[in-house]
Amino acid sequence: MPVINELIRTEQDGSISFGNYRLEKKAKLSDFEHEGDLYKVKTFYEITKLERNGMFVYESVPGTAVQHFEVLDGGVKFLVEGEKDAQITVQLEDDTAYEVFVDGVAIGSMTTNLSGKLVVSVELSEGKLIEVKVLRHA
Repeated sequence: MPVINELIRTEQDGSISFGNYRLEKKAKLSDFEHEGDLYKVKTFYEITKLERNGMFVYESVPGTAVQHFEVLDGGVKFLVEGEKDAQITVQLEDDTAYEVFVDGVAIGSMTTNLSGKLVVSVELSEGKLIEVKVLRHA
């Protein structure tokens, strides 16, 4: 399923999926509980944004559908789909170097800014899930 009709859901593996880039009007869902945290998602064709406990987690421009979003020890990983290329911003540790992988290929090392945000451009096409993995350098 390419979009998340419920806007956000918990998967059997403990990860979360969220976003619906096919919506013409902005939709949002607040106070979604997952592992003791409260999530808020806003999504439509222009943007998809996720917050945890009122703090920024993920944003894509234009909107995307994200499946199996998981915070790892030292990074994040998820599958993403959209109608066109997207700029994705994720919240990580402040001023830290990370290796970024797109569909299993290392695209380079990136360092977060002082607020911990890392921006990745991903080539997307509808109907194709792309894996994004961001791992802190050892």
